Amino acid sequence: MIAANIVHFARVLRGAGMAIGPDRVLAALAAVELVGMDRRDDVRAALSAVMLERHEQQALFDAAFDTFWRDPKLLEQMLYLLLPKITGRGDKLRPPRVNRLAEALAAPRRDEPPPPGAPGEDEIQFETQFTFSDRERLSQADFETMTTAEFELAKKLAEELPLPIDPVRRRRHEAAPRFAQGARIDLRATMQRMARQPHTLEPCFTRPREEPPAIVVLLDISGSMDRYSRLMLHYVHGLARRALRVHLLTFGTRLTNISRCLRERDPDIALRLADEQVHDWKGGTRIATALHEFNRVWAKRLLGSNAAVLLVSDGLDRDDHGGLGAAAAQLQRMAHQLVWLNPLLRYEGFEPRAAGVRAILPHVDRFLPVHNLASLADLARALRAPAAPIPLH
Repeated sequence: MIAANIVHFARVLRGAGMAIGPDRVLAALAAVELVGMDRRDDVRAALSAVMLERHEQQALFDAAFDTFWRDPKLLEQMLYLLLPKITGRGDKLRPPRVNRLAEALAAPRRDEPPPPGAPGEDEIQFETQFTFSDRERLSQADFETMTTAEFELAKKLAEELPLPIDPVRRRRHEAAPRFAQGARIDLRATMQRMARQPHTLEPCFTRPREEPPAIVVLLDISGSMDRYSRLMLHYVHGLARRALRVHLLTFGTRLTNISRCLRERDPDIALRLADEQVHDWKGGTRIATALHEFNRVWAKRLLGSNAAVLLVSDGLDRDDHGGLGAAAAQLQRMAHQLVWLNPLLRYEGFEPRAAGVRAILPHVDRFLPVHNLASLADLARALRAPAAPIPLH
């Protein structure tokens, strides 16, 4: 019976987004057999030691363990776990509620066989349909607290968000309608038309040509940024479909340029190609090394024509290379503007205490949150507003 429960517990963790394979299930069975079932804390420590691959997964594991092993009737717990699903920008500094755990613990669908030991008569079905009000709610929901279904919808909505950078006015002009904003008479084109049609006088108009500037996105794909980086990939893919000059480079333990993957119109194909090209997903974070390599190899190729750089990272650097402040300062000098998008800024009690955060902050032009769809949609408005002083203490 205990083996069936451990197998079902592994299915719950897998449904919540953790990579739990058969090897870890076998290791969990062996670990529980060694420590015995006398003490609850020993069982928790044994399962945690063999099932977790990152420290960030500990909170999810503890919540699943307490809910699963406290009461065999899990459905009563679901009514509590499914109630609050939104955390806004003004939340205090506390661990976010993980709703994908509630989704993993929910009752199985009718077409799935029930797990061993699950009650058959008191089965409760949860049906979710995304309406307009759901989309409004999702715009304020934190990416980390979304269920799997909500996260899939958020990825589709992210590709439709507006461009974050205003078009840049060029010196060259283009033909324009008479009443267009900024239009003026084009004397040369008017005279050429009169030469072809002497019997009429119809002036031609022109206006300065505007085009979107180049956007370079440096995306942190470390373990602590996993959910945010996955959704940012869809957001950048949506930008690439509407703006030709969008460049995307990912960094964890190495820097990888995946801009060519964005040329695919299908987001699933583009993300699959990116997965094949990037080999350091959910790894460590070496921000200093990545910025030094970008400045040395890619900066002169990509940062021309008023290019803006979007640095998407939590700033938790584990690099022994050093020189993070110098690399950030050099990047700011070469870019038209350097915008740092940090998901940790959503917390009301956030303070720049980490060494990596304090090293980068003096050299960025904007410091903005990126934790939900609303923050991405407001990015253009925030970049047009006057830059506020960045707190360094």
